[in-house]
Amino acid sequence: MAIPPPSNLLDEALDGKGAGDFAASPLSGGRMVLVEDCVETGGAFVLHHLLKRCLSPHSSDAVVFLSFAHPFSHYDRILRKMGCNLSSQRDNKRLLFFDMLMADRLGRNRGKSVEDIFVALYGDVHRAVELFLSHEEGRRHVTLIVDDVSLMEIDAKGSSNLVLDFLHYCHSLTSQFACSFVALNHDDVYSTADRSTLLLQMEYLAEVVIKVEPLATGLAKDVHGQFRIKDSSVEYFYPGSKT
Repeated sequence: MAIPPPSNLLDEALDGKGAGDFAASPLSGGRMVLVEDCVETGGAFVLHHLLKRCLSPHSSDAVVFLSFAHPFSHYDRILRKMGCNLSSQRDNKRLLFFDMLMADRLGRNRGKSVEDIFVALYGDVHRAVELFLSHEEGRRHVTLIVDDVSLMEIDAKGSSNLVLDFLHYCHSLTSQFACSFVALNHDDVYSTADRSTLLLQMEYLAEVVIKVEPLATGLAKDVHGQFRIKDSSVEYFYPGSKT
């Protein structure tokens, strides 16, 4: 019998349960998790950790991944170092990857309006979730991951309202299908006025907000923060509990 991976601070914060319960369902259904990072400290490693946990062999969960930041090969290389083969997960129909970097993916040269493009994208996401949860697929939980919202806004030609509408629709899946919704956004790319209309509304939607910030003392060889990034994993712990 496979032994569940040990629990850590991030898993406990998201699930509030022991390691065994978390391994069975990496993210509790019906919740949104917002990851906020900054220029000094990127938060992509949190997405990688959550992606690996969602595709754990100890669960039958599935992931719908919308990438505005990197191609599939980027995540595949990183997750392989972490012991997770995304290509195999995609072939086994546990992962559906939307590469939003492809020009034809957003229909930029098809003469469609930006609104029509995002409406069609949400339709694709909705159908993917329905398919994963159908009797044919038999997945009992789906996690939607968006990387990242600030780049989505660029594809929306700077329309914060359009991005918010899309995020609201994605958030509705958490109640309709008990899905989990994870989004990464950059906290320091908005002016004060913009922050009140986009980031604050995202924080309002989210049940969990994870802020990735640099150490107050700057870069240091000795770690006294809340996480330590290793070659193939990340350790999360309470401040001051490790050196």
